[in-house]
Amino acid sequence: MKAIAIIPARFGSSRLEGKPLVDILGKPMIQRVYEQTVKAIPTVFVATDDERIKQVVIDFGGNVIMTSVDHENGTTRCLEAYERITEKLDEQYDVIVNVQGDEPMLEPEQLSELLKPFDNQDVRFSTLVSPVKSVQDLFNESEVFVVFDRKNRAMYFSRSVIPHIRGVHQTHWLEHHTYFKHVGLYAYSYSALKEFANLPSSKLERVESLEQNRWIENGNDIYVELTYHDTIPVDTIDDLKKVRLLLKEQQ
Repeated sequence: MKAIAIIPARFGSSRLEGKPLVDILGKPMIQRVYEQTVKAIPTVFVATDDERIKQVVIDFGGNVIMTSVDHENGTTRCLEAYERITEKLDEQYDVIVNVQGDEPMLEPEQLSELLKPFDNQDVRFSTLVSPVKSVQDLFNESEVFVVFDRKNRAMYFSRSVIPHIRGVHQTHWLEHHTYFKHVGLYAYSYSALKEFANLPSSKLERVESLEQNRWIENGNDIYVELTYHDTIPVDTIDDLKKVRLLLKEQQ
């Protein structure tokens, strides 16, 4: 299986401006994500529309591709980047991995787990889920939760904790059910990425502000693979402080 990883990165962020370039123990966050990704997938590109991010990637020796400033999400940026890269390299890939640029604690093994469903030739789209380990995660507004069927196909993604256990206080839900949170990594075939990027916005996507619901709402499958590596996406200053502390402890 021939895979390529693309890391969409934009400078603007409503909660943490310029977050791809924030310093994490002497390295910009985008570099940490890149270095972890390339351990599992040799061909990696950062896709950006910002010259500051481009220059930083060049400075640490990474691959970067410039994309349009008009993208509303990482999926369409990923598609444009892939088409530009394949034209430039005259290469095609079986699977495109979309790595979030705000996952500095990404483990290379997670990327191998993400690719595992593609051993089944019918799979066109996969993502990762992780079991919720603490009650605190159920009250974390930054988490996204997912339920899936017995064939490991996602049924729904939500910013609310799902499923709801009737008649039991939320602080006791983990005693009755295993909950799964979404890990923001995606892998797709080129045909799936192109179809996904060109689908119109759907109702469930808009109400949850989760674009993966668009794919499901249109009758398509997202296969989930379990990971036990717990990552912390950096969305806020508090997330950044937590990641810095954890990585410092690992040194």
